[in-house]
Amino acid sequence: MNKWEIIKGPIITEKSNDLLEKENKYTFKVALDANKVEIKQAIEAIYKVKVVDIATVRVLPKHRRVGKYEGFRPAYKKAIVTIEGDPIEELTAL
Repeated sequence: MNKWEIIKGPIITEKSNDLLEKENKYTFKVALDANKVEIKQAIEAIYKVKVVDIATVRVLPKHRRVGKYEGFRPAYKKAIVTIEGDPIEELTAL
């Protein structure tokens, strides 16, 4: 699996922005089968930063219903990444 398949994209929410401002932590949506070592290598290769710590959370699918149709939102995995040094420019501009 290459680095672009591991990192799906950033998660931009109020909570993730608070983590970014207060603790220099970034939140990413990652592949379900990716582990912390692969995530660390991918983040360091893509954004050219030093990763200090990673916390991963598997987000379970949510049951949703629209009218008579029902189903589930897809499950995903998110990684909360603490970096050292300068912030990631591409993500602070969002």
